[in-house]
Amino acid sequence: MLKYLKEYRIEDMRAMLMNNRMPHHRSSASLRGKTAVISGATSGVGLAGATEMARHGCGLVLVARNEAKVRQVAATLAEQFGVPVRHYLADFADLEEVRRAAERIAGEVDRIDLLINSAGMHSTRRIHTAAGFELVFCVNHLAPFILTHRLIPRLKERAGSRIIQVSSQGHRFNGLDPGDLNWNRRIYTGLRGYGASKTAQLLTVWELADRLRGTGVSINAMHPGEVRSNIGGNNGRLYNWYKSRILWKSLKDVTLSGESLHYLAADPALEGVTGTYFNRTHPEKPAPHALDREVGRMIWEETLHMTGLPDEL
Repeated sequence: MLKYLKEYRIEDMRAMLMNNRMPHHRSSASLRGKTAVISGATSGVGLAGATEMARHGCGLVLVARNEAKVRQVAATLAEQFGVPVRHYLADFADLEEVRRAAERIAGEVDRIDLLINSAGMHSTRRIHTAAGFELVFCVNHLAPFILTHRLIPRLKERAGSRIIQVSSQGHRFNGLDPGDLNWNRRIYTGLRGYGASKTAQLLTVWELADRLRGTGVSINAMHPGEVRSNIGGNNGRLYNWYKSRILWKSLKDVTLSGESLHYLAADPALEGVTGTYFNRTHPEKPAPHALDREVGRMIWEETLHMTGLPDEL
């Protein structure tokens, strides 16, 4: 924690605390006729975002791993708001499933105006996927990178299309080591593992923003606020007792995250804004380690290697 605090200038910490207290911006901008692809939309921040997009007339393409849940969410939103909703299945712990879903979405959805990567997880212990990737890094960074990479050509077809990466202030705990992304050499902790995944996500946002300049596609990252969500629910009894009995009381309703996502996705004031980190709807300076472009280029190359994607953007 001391190392974490030493990285920050007093004014940066003051700005972060001030943004935490400020009310978020809201927008009345319509999204009628547009389509948003949203991952992690069956609960928490993703569901709140999908609800707000639908409330403002946006068609939805939901990406989730649980078929029963996503069918129920899709049916509810379609009935409540009268918008078209379809869904695709992909477990973000399985990059081949994500790749197949991304290919189907790119080939089957008529138009894509928005991409909101909201799926995420936090684990208190190190777990590796069947392919050998550290699970949190895979779900929070590698999987959404594949979805983004594959859908960018479709997003380029629509002027003013936007990508929003649901990030976290958890990136401030760092943990990123380009030479040990799967934590084979270091002792794993939940906060540092989560911080590594969100730091990598931010570093690739800056790289993508540079590559997308002049295309009409913007990409930004957003901390959704301290809200009640299901993240971390996989961590066993003690963690969930602490979350439900102690932490939950200090958290806010997740609908504010949905309203913030709609503002970033739709408000005319954000037209052309790209490569920015938002604390809900307020621009904010990320941690210094998340602004290291040299490390960012290393993470970009490692991400392409780990996902098997070409550097064609």
